[in-house]
Amino acid sequence: MGREALHRLDSGGAVRQDAAVAEHAGRVPEEDLMRALYREHSGALFAYVLRLVGGDRYLAEDIVQETLLRAWKSASRLDPAARSLRPWLVTVARRLVIDGHRSRLARPPEASPAALDQLPAEDELDRSLRLMTISDALEDLTDAHRQVLIETYFKGRTVNEAAAELGVPPGTVRSRVFYALRSLKIALEERGVTTS
Repeated sequence: MGREALHRLDSGGAVRQDAAVAEHAGRVPEEDLMRALYREHSGALFAYVLRLVGGDRYLAEDIVQETLLRAWKSASRLDPAARSLRPWLVTVARRLVIDGHRSRLARPPEASPAALDQLPAEDELDRSLRLMTISDALEDLTDAHRQVLIETYFKGRTVNEAAAELGVPPGTVRSRVFYALRSLKIALEERGVTTS
């Protein structure tokens, strides 16, 4: 885009001045076009986009920035005979808002990291303390009661499987489990653990 095109795109003289300064400073005319576009249109474009996005200032700023970036990328294709670029900028901004809205509808909403802070995390310290207390309470039981609880509760065996493993009748396993649980409850209560 030459100096003449910049001159025609400007309706107020700002781009002409930037082009003259650019010639002396060695800057690229597209950069001057962007400065002029920003100076002349960003305020009105921001106000327009802000209404479209329901007052979300950050989103409106992003859309205005993307609109001006697209103008910069398209500088060589813009109509140099156009009196003002504002209608083109407004159209691009409106399409960006619509595309953003459609993409948000097409994908699930993003989760805020703050929501993760509110999720309760499993407390390994409490679990460790509970296991240590249970292990300590198991030491108070007789060997027969401790073995039957280990086989049925901790190893997950059925009464018949535990009976075969321990070499005792199933009725004995049931009886030992009953008394072992009662003894374990008393041992835990002595350590300050209440069970219900």
